Amino acid sequence: DDPVVDFDDMLPHVGEFGPYQIALFFLTAPFCFFLAFSYFSQVFITLVDVHTCHIPQLNRSGLNITQNIPLVTNSVLGGPATYDSCKAYDVDYESVLRDGLRPNATWPTRPCRDGWDYDLEQIRYHSAVTENNWVCDEAGKAPLAQALFFCGSIVGGIVLGYIADRFGRIPALMLCNLTGALAGIITTFSTTFGLFAFSRFLMGIAFDNSFTLMYILVLEYVGPTYRTLVANLSIALFYTAGTTVLPWIAWGISDWRMFSLATSIPMASVILAYWIVPESARWLLSQGQTERAISILKTFARINKKQVDDSVYKKLKTATEEAMEASSKEPQQTVLDLLRTPRLRRNTILLTLLWVLVAVVYDGHARNTANLGLSVFLTFSVASVTELPADLVLVFFLDKWGRRILAFGSLLGASVFSLATLAVPNAVLTAVLAIIGRFCVNITFNIGLQYGAELIPTSVRAQGIAYVHIAGYVAAIVSPYIVDLARFSQFLPLTILGILALIGAIVGLMLPETLGAILPETIEDGE
Repeated sequence: DDPVVDFDDMLPHVGEFGPYQIALFFLTAPFCFFLAFSYFSQVFITLVDVHTCHIPQLNRSGLNITQNIPLVTNSVLGGPATYDSCKAYDVDYESVLRDGLRPNATWPTRPCRDGWDYDLEQIRYHSAVTENNWVCDEAGKAPLAQALFFCGSIVGGIVLGYIADRFGRIPALMLCNLTGALAGIITTFSTTFGLFAFSRFLMGIAFDNSFTLMYILVLEYVGPTYRTLVANLSIALFYTAGTTVLPWIAWGISDWRMFSLATSIPMASVILAYWIVPESARWLLSQGQTERAISILKTFARINKKQVDDSVYKKLKTATEEAMEASSKEPQQTVLDLLRTPRLRRNTILLTLLWVLVAVVYDGHARNTANLGLSVFLTFSVASVTELPADLVLVFFLDKWGRRILAFGSLLGASVFSLATLAVPNAVLTAVLAIIGRFCVNITFNIGLQYGAELIPTSVRAQGIAYVHIAGYVAAIVSPYIVDLARFSQFLPLTILGILALIGAIVGLMLPETLGAILPETIEDGE
């Protein structure tokens, strides 16, 4: 006899977390893998190992330059001198070898003019960088391609967010992942930097939305009691598996072109979602498509073995029609309405700022694994494993301690452990502290995903989350360059990331608590 006025009132009738919702939970698995692959595949497509100028005279002697004549050395702030990758001594090497001369500071130098010799002991295979010699004067090409990836994410966030709110979650989900599959194919067959950069731009369009749209849809179908479990366990299990296995896929294939195909072609399987994944009933109701929404809810009730009287559906239909009639007298709601009212405006700005800081710190920590002095395959895998305990912390404690205190505490922890590396001279301990810092920011990253779904109303949720994430994409463009500062000092990247995490912790304290709150349906509900 309880009144049925919106979707949340229907969930107890059809089941808040029954067999159908469990099936949807497991269907997030491939999309978590797609997210991990689209996000981090370029790390292993553009690997670069130690490289030195190719000297034909030395190669004819059967020896390489490091066995005979040390190269010009660069002294990097905070670290030992290293061989210069872009310069060689401008001398007659045959005479040097014949006379047994040793180099000294008076010898002239010159840029590499005969190409480079690459030490593939660590990276195992030639990457797009080593194959095309995107080093030295052209070293900016790989970071530029990554920047264009995030530019694509901006376009994807805007366009796909609009499609999701205008035409439905499923069409946007399918278009997004098909774009990712196409991007991977173009990457594989790219022969110029222009084509390679374009392919990364396309992959950026698919990134994030390839999973977030499915993530939002599943969260909309579960009750508040189970929302934290579903939101975080999917990432804990499936996203962690995807990021952990990704470097070993690259290691096993040992071919950057085939690796690109292997991690993108599976995204085309999203076509099956048309027949398997239900459209968001919340979205259908917000669009006035009541009959279609009720049909989906009846399917939920049947699979969840719930008996629902027809009068309940009639109440929902009547309440929806009344709400639609009332809303028709008002202008159509857009993402700009998030800034129209005081409380929602404040929450949107704070949520955006939090996501900007978290995006930079998270991406920076993930990419900085290459600077920890171990195999990039191993360090990336170990750092990725921290996703699992981070998400389990949320599963067990997010609904006890709340979103705000955990967002503050985890970012504060990321700051402390990142800055603590300044006081540690030992490389292994530095790596341990950095990985713990990554663990902490993983917690906040996943809180941020859930925060957006709980604060932004259904009527503009996909667009709202997309725009918040767009701000993160813009900010994340700088993270590869923050990591690149390790060329000047190994301490700079983690110091900057630590300071940004501290600012984020303060922002997290300013957000409202959403523990146990019902998802807002309209702008008025959000206010």
